[in-house]
Amino acid sequence: MRFEPLYYAERLHIVNPEGDVGVATLWSQVEQVRKLLGEIGIDLDPRSSRVAVLANLYGNGFPQMLRNLLWNPQVRYLLALGQDLSGSGRELVNFFDRGLEEVEHLGAPAHRIAGTLRIIDGSVTPADFSNGIRVTALGRIGDPDTARAVGSFFASLPPPSAPARERRNVPIPEVSVERYPSEPRNHNILQRTPLDAWEELIFRLVRFGYRSRLRKGDRLELQNVKVVIQQPCEEAAEDLAVHGFSLEHFHDYQRRILDAAKPADLSYTYGNRLRGYFRRDGAAVDSLEIAARRLREDPESRHAYISLWDTSRDLPEGHGCPCFVSAFFRRFEGKLTLTAGFRTHNAMSAWLENVYGLMAIQNHVARECGLPPGPITVLSHSISVSCEPGVLQNARRVAEARKTASVVDRRTGRRELRFDPHGNFTVTVDHEAGELVVEHSFEGMRLAEYRGRTAEAIEDQLARDVALSDISHALYLGREIARKEMELKRARPGRIL
Repeated sequence: MRFEPLYYAERLHIVNPEGDVGVATLWSQVEQVRKLLGEIGIDLDPRSSRVAVLANLYGNGFPQMLRNLLWNPQVRYLLALGQDLSGSGRELVNFFDRGLEEVEHLGAPAHRIAGTLRIIDGSVTPADFSNGIRVTALGRIGDPDTARAVGSFFASLPPPSAPARERRNVPIPEVSVERYPSEPRNHNILQRTPLDAWEELIFRLVRFGYRSRLRKGDRLELQNVKVVIQQPCEEAAEDLAVHGFSLEHFHDYQRRILDAAKPADLSYTYGNRLRGYFRRDGAAVDSLEIAARRLREDPESRHAYISLWDTSRDLPEGHGCPCFVSAFFRRFEGKLTLTAGFRTHNAMSAWLENVYGLMAIQNHVARECGLPPGPITVLSHSISVSCEPGVLQNARRVAEARKTASVVDRRTGRRELRFDPHGNFTVTVDHEAGELVVEHSFEGMRLAEYRGRTAEAIEDQLARDVALSDISHALYLGREIARKEMELKRARPGRIL
């Protein structure tokens, strides 16, 4: 039986197609391993060698490697040899020695190689290799002990024998996940208006949210999500109505959130917590008025911080507690900014309503301290979407409607240019110096110049300085730098592209 790869044929280095040994070089270069084998006297003759194939094994090609082995049952011995930077050698050993375990991965059932973090499909298991495969993992190719161990490995091989089973072709199944991978505590959103921000927030939760099983039901959850709304202004009623929101209802909510009175049948209201719940010397503390007075007296004050959370009551009680827990007012760039903290947030029904309430709070304090309102930042420690079929279906509808990361005019449907807050870049070529030149500017002011002979050199400099903040901008700039790099290469005499 001759070795016939089903996958990655162009990456495999076949020695003797009728051999029964496969060599996985892990992260080491195949040629270096082949050189070592030759130096210690291992037969690499294509007519007689026991080695069928040599190939890298980084880890992500594990499913393909297993299927190549199933299709080539004459390969009964695997030798893992080289730099094991990702643990793929251990994964190879553990697959055949310890098998698979069932786990949940990205919200969906999956299989993991026991004793490792490697997730693979469960369509191929060690039991499928009925003739057995012997796996030997050795060290780095530069170690003298490794060279001796390689010699012992080949010397100990029994005589070749005919395969004990037929070829098998097991297709690789399509990937099925409930969410995409991300750092669930590091989602930051920058948008112009409240509705733009809400739509992106729902997209992030549907795409990246972890399924949390709470007493009130399953939810897709992210932690510590930060949303910055650059222009927190009222939107058209018809735009809100597209998603089932009512501008009239939001106006009513804005009136209530400034009302210090608490109805007897409610455990709390935000207006009461802000303006009537806490007391000092027997009198109600109006936190909004005090914050405004502080900023009037000292516009640079950083004491305009309000807590709605009453630790002495809310922490022991554990119910009837406010979700909106803090507000911080600060003059910044001549405007009054507001940063609001929420303990928990229902993204579909409450988040946008809360933002409209924050706009009313900000406008009230801004009038009292004589400052124009600026951006609002919303920090949600736990924000989620209910997994109830109707709610989740609506959330997915909102997420699927998001076609671009660009700013889109809701009246005309036209895209608007979205500027990177970190600035703009101009890419040119200095032919005399043989360098790429990237100039960084902001509002007409030249900030920095980056130079390098390759796109990679420029990339390192830009990444070091965190010079870009927008993914779309970074992709566009990357294309421009690559185009100029090609221009520079063409201009170099004797350069072969």
